[in-house]
Amino acid sequence: MSILQSIESTLGGLLEGTFGRLFRSEVRPMEIAHKLAREMDEHRTTSVSRVYAPNEFLVWLSPEDRARWAAVEEDLIDELCAYLLEHARRESLTLASRPTVSFNTDADLRLGEFGIQARLVKLSDDGEPEPPAAGARIDRSPAPVEAPPSGGTMIYSSAERLAAPLAQRQAPTRAVLLVAGRRIEIGPTAVLIGRSSGCDIAIDDPGISRRHAEIRPAAGGFEIHDLGSTNGVYVNRAPIAGSTLLAPGDRIELGATELVFEGS
Repeated sequence: MSILQSIESTLGGLLEGTFGRLFRSEVRPMEIAHKLAREMDEHRTTSVSRVYAPNEFLVWLSPEDRARWAAVEEDLIDELCAYLLEHARRESLTLASRPTVSFNTDADLRLGEFGIQARLVKLSDDGEPEPPAAGARIDRSPAPVEAPPSGGTMIYSSAERLAAPLAQRQAPTRAVLLVAGRRIEIGPTAVLIGRSSGCDIAIDDPGISRRHAEIRPAAGGFEIHDLGSTNGVYVNRAPIAGSTLLAPGDRIELGATELVFEGS
């Protein structure tokens, strides 16, 4: 088992046994882990010789969710930090220090929603980062001068599965995607599919790009968008140009992997 798989197994294990009752809301540890990795990817910045990524993450929860997570919060933070460190190693990203994650409460969030703010934070003058995991690149020099300012807080919903401004939420709709024998419910906003662990649906297939495609709601249902992938997107064995509307039973090919859109 790889390091990443081991961490994912531990994160999933937080839902079992004694702690299972705490997660009656739809927020799940792996949901937060994937969105944290996505924020790390989207807020990276390139210097002359390195690609820097955020190393500090603020997670905002509704009061109800925060109360339910309280009993496992410290364990969860440790696993999320380890997940981000391993993600940075796999993606060859440079960090100014070991990743940190903190939980906060936002009364404006509804049950099952969470927000994430990613920051690239310089090392303190008198502080040293914790020892990194084997193979992770921790840069002890100051963060790059041209690093962008902290990104805005993005709101995610465990039911909707898309970062979006709070005011742009849409009425709920549902569909099901069959992936390697798993039935995955998708909500009223987009689902990112690719090889990167930061994707909503991460598929370990060398023929799939890191950010390969996205399934989004559209008039009359859902459509799939090719995000500039190397090997393209095929629906019912025909390549698509940009995007196409999906119908129940459509077979989607990404690399050597087939997905089936089952509709609502």
